[in-house]
Amino acid sequence: MPAQRGRVISCRRFGTGFPSSLDGGEKDLASALRALSPERPLDDAASRDLVRDALVAARPLARVCTPTQEGMYTRLQGYSRKTAGQSLGREEPTSRGVYTPSGRGVHTLDQATRPRAVCAIGAFDGVHLGHRALIAQAREEADARGDELVVVTFSPDPSVVLAPSHPQRMLLDDEARLRALGSAAGVDRLVVLDFTPGLASLPYDRFVRETLGELVDLDCIVVGADFRLGAAGAGDVAALSELGRIDGFDVVGMELADEGGAPITATRIRALLAEGAVEEAAGLLGRCHYVSGTVEHGRGEGTGFGFPTANVRVGEGVALPAEGVYAGYVACGGVAWPAAINVGKPRSFSPGEQGEPFLEATLLGFKGNLYGSRVSVVFARWLRAPRTFGSVEELERVVLGNVDWVRSTLGEKNVELAGEVAS
Repeated sequence: MPAQRGRVISCRRFGTGFPSSLDGGEKDLASALRALSPERPLDDAASRDLVRDALVAARPLARVCTPTQEGMYTRLQGYSRKTAGQSLGREEPTSRGVYTPSGRGVHTLDQATRPRAVCAIGAFDGVHLGHRALIAQAREEADARGDELVVVTFSPDPSVVLAPSHPQRMLLDDEARLRALGSAAGVDRLVVLDFTPGLASLPYDRFVRETLGELVDLDCIVVGADFRLGAAGAGDVAALSELGRIDGFDVVGMELADEGGAPITATRIRALLAEGAVEEAAGLLGRCHYVSGTVEHGRGEGTGFGFPTANVRVGEGVALPAEGVYAGYVACGGVAWPAAINVGKPRSFSPGEQGEPFLEATLLGFKGNLYGSRVSVVFARWLRAPRTFGSVEELERVVLGNVDWVRSTLGEKNVELAGEVAS
C-alpha cells in the first residue's frame, strides 16, 4: 500500500542487472567488449544484436498520432503554445508534446481526462542503465497504484539553457533521446516540456501544481535521490515530499543505480568517453555508444588503401569519444558495416588540428555511395591512440592492421538489421 502522502517512500540502491547481449560468459557488457579479439570474434547473430541494441534510440517510435511539422509527434489537442505559456504566469510561451508510445489511446488534456499518474522526471541524457532502473521503479509504483506511468522530460537539455557558454556534450541528440525514452519498457506517456529561461526560473511548487497538475492527476513523483527542480534547484526530494504532504502525492527518492562502486551518471559516462573508454561507457549505458551524422566528401586517402571511407559530419555538442581509432559499425537504412573508425583529424595529414571534431570510418563489405546519407556510427572497441607517422608506408601498415583486426573480429560483410533500426 502507498505510504502516507508526502513521505519519501523509498530511497533504495539498485544494481544494473542488465545482461550482455554478447556470448562468452563475461559478467557485463564492458568485459565482453574488452574480450573481443581475432581469437574471440563475433558471429553474425551477435553482431546484429550488438548494433541493434546500440541503436535502440534510433528506432522509430510506434505512434498513434499523426506527425506534424512542429515536431516528432503530434502535440495533442487541448494545448496551445499560448495557453501553456499563460499557465506558467509569464508572457514567454512554451509548448508541451505529449506522446503515447504504448498506443493505449490519445486523450485531450482537460480536467476530465487527466490520467491518474506516477511521474518519473528527469533530463535522461543517454537513457542509461540508471535511468532505466528509475523508470522500472516508477513502473512498479504505477502498477501497485493502478496508475499510468508518465515520463516527464525537457527539450532542449536543461544545460543548454542554464549554461549556454559551455553546455554538456550530449550522449544522445534530442530526437534520439525522446525515441529511447518513448520505447522504454512500461512507459505509457512521454511528456516533453520546452525548457526555456522562464521554465527554469519557475519555483518548484508552481511547476508541480501548474505544469504537472494540468497534465495529470498526480499520485506520485519518482526521481533520483540527488534530483533538484525549479528555480535555484530548491525542489529537492525533501521539499517535494513536503509539498506532497500538503497536496496529496507521494515521492520516491531513488538512490542512483550503482556499477563498480560508483553511481551511474551521464557525467561519468561522458568522462569515460573523453578517455576513449568506450567499453566501460557501454557497460553503464547498457549498449554501445553511437553518434549520428551526414556523410560528406573527405580527403580520400582511405580509398588509396583499397577500402571505401565515410567522412561523417556530426552535430555540435555531440559526445564524441577521445581522438583515436576504434572498431565498430556504420549503420544506414537497416544495414550496418564493420568499420575501423578514426576520431580526430589524422595527424600525418592535418598537423596542428588536434581537437577538431572529425570522424572518418573505413567500411568493410560496402559497395555504393553514401554521400549525403545520414548514418549512425557505433563504437564497440578502442584500438589505438592517434599518432603521427614517419612515412606513408608506416601509415599504410598500421591502418591495414587496424582494418584486419576489424575484419577478423567483427566480420567483413554487411549486417542486416531486419528493418528494425532507422539511422
